[in-house]
Amino acid sequence: MRISTNMIFDSGVNSINQQMASALKLQQQIATGRRVVTPSDDPVAAAQALQVQQARDINTQYATNLGNAKSALGLEDTQLSTVNDLFGRVKELTVQAGNSVLSSSDRQKIAVELRARFDQLIGIANATDGSGQYVFSGYMGNTQPFAGTVETGVTYLGDDGQRTLEISPSNLLAISDSGNDVFMRVPAGNGYFTTDYAAGNTGSGVISTGTVTDPVAWNSYANKPLTVSFSLVAGVTNYTVTDSASTAVATGVYVPNQAITPAGLGISFTLSGAPAVTDTFTIAASSSKSMFQSLADLIGTLERPVTGAASEAQYRVDIGTAMVELEQASDNILRVRAAVGTRLNQVTAQDNMNGDLDLQYAQTISSLQDLDYAKAIADLARKQTDLEAAEKSFTTVSRLSLFNYI
Repeated sequence: MRISTNMIFDSGVNSINQQMASALKLQQQIATGRRVVTPSDDPVAAAQALQVQQARDINTQYATNLGNAKSALGLEDTQLSTVNDLFGRVKELTVQAGNSVLSSSDRQKIAVELRARFDQLIGIANATDGSGQYVFSGYMGNTQPFAGTVETGVTYLGDDGQRTLEISPSNLLAISDSGNDVFMRVPAGNGYFTTDYAAGNTGSGVISTGTVTDPVAWNSYANKPLTVSFSLVAGVTNYTVTDSASTAVATGVYVPNQAITPAGLGISFTLSGAPAVTDTFTIAASSSKSMFQSLADLIGTLERPVTGAASEAQYRVDIGTAMVELEQASDNILRVRAAVGTRLNQVTAQDNMNGDLDLQYAQTISSLQDLDYAKAIADLARKQTDLEAAEKSFTTVSRLSLFNYI
C-alpha cells in the first residue's frame, strides 16, 4: 500500500483530534461532576434519570403543597384557639351573671362586655389568610362569610365546601372548615333536648337544662315535644308530663329539685321554685343553633328588665340555658380543632415521607449520572499521556521523507 505524505499528515491529525476529543470529554465530565453530560453518553441511564427526575419534581411540588397546607391549618387552629379563649371569658361572665345579688346596672355592664365579645367573634369568623382569602367561607374564599348584629342576627354567606390540597398521589387533604360547620351548626340546649318556659308563666318555677340518660331511647321517641303542666289537688301541687299525642308519660307530686325521669324516654330534668298551676314548660328535641345566636340570646337576657318573681324565674332558666349552650359551642370548637390537629399530624407524617422519597430519588439520579471522580481523573491523566504520545509520534513520522536523503 502506497502511503503519501498527505495520508501521514491526515492520519496524524485525526489521531490527535480523537485523543483531544476524549480528553475534552473527560474534562467536561470532571467540570460538571456528571458521567452523563449528554444523552448519547449513556442513552439508557439518561432516560432512567429523566424519569426519576420527573418523579422528584412532582415530589417537590407535593412538598410545596405540604408547606401551604401546614400554613393554612396552622392559621385556622390559631383562630379556633382564639375563639376558645373568647368563650372561656364569656362563660366566666355568664357565671357572674347568675349571681342573684347583681343589680340591673351590674347586668348591663356585663352585657356591654358581651357585646364587645360578640363583635370580636364576628371578626374572628371573618378572618383572612395571607392571600386575602376568607378562612371560614368554604369554597367562596373571596366572599365575607358572616354579616349581622346582635339585634338582626348573623347570616352565613359562604358554602359548606372544604378547600383541599393534594399532598401525595393518593392523599387529598382538607385545609379548611366551613363557617357553617364551625360557628352555625352547634346543638342547642344540652345537645339532645332543650327546655323552656311558656311566655305567660306567672309563678317562680324554674326548669333545669336536664340530662340525657339514654340517647337512643330519646332520639327514637316519636311523640316530641313534651309539656310539663301543674294542677292543685287538696292543696298539693302535682305535675304532669304529656307528649305531643296528649299521652301522660310522667305524673307525680311536685317536689322542688327532685329529678323527673319519664319512663322509657331516656331523659331527666328537675323543677324548682313555686310554679303556678297555669304555668307550663316544654321539652323539645335539640336542633342546631349558631354561636352568635346563643351569645345574642344571653345579651338579650341580661338587658331584659327583671321585675318580679316570674321574670326572675325566666332569667334563671335563660342563664342556665346560655351556660349549657356556651359549653356546646366550646365543645364544637374543640371538635373542629381536634380534626385540624389530626390533619396537621398527617402533614407532618407525609412531609417526613416525602423527604425520604426525595433523598431516595437523589441517590438514584446520582447512581445513574454522577461521575466517579477518582476514575475520571485517572482516565484524564492517561488521555494526556496518550495525547502527548500521539503528538510526539506524529512529529517523528512526519519527518520521514525521501527528500531528506536526496
